[in-house]
Amino acid sequence: MIRIIYNWKVQPENIDLFIETWKKTTNKIHEEVKGARGSFMIQNHEDPTEIKTVARWDALADWQQFFQGSNPSQMLSMRDLGERTSVEIYQEVDDFTR
Repeated sequence: MIRIIYNWKVQPENIDLFIETWKKTTNKIHEEVKGARGSFMIQNHEDPTEIKTVARWDALADWQQFFQGSNPSQMLSMRDLGERTSVEIYQEVDDFTR
C-alpha cells in the first residue's frame, strides 16, 4: 500500500469550489481506476490556501499507470482551480486510524 501526498496552493476565492471538485474527482478515481483506494484532504490552519490531498493506492505500479506524464486528465478540473506544488510518494507502514 502506498500514499501519495499532493500539495496544493489554492487562491482564497477558489477554495470552496476546489474542495467540492476534489470530492467528485477523488470519488470518480476511486470508482474507475485500478488500485485507487480514495483520499482525504487536509487544510493548513494558519494558511487555508495550503491544502494537501493524501491518496491511498494498492501499489506504486497502479499509481504510476494513473499518473503517466504527471497530468492525469481526471485531475484537470482541480488543476484549473489550484496549483499543484509537489507530489510525494510514501510507502504505508501501518495505519491505526479508525
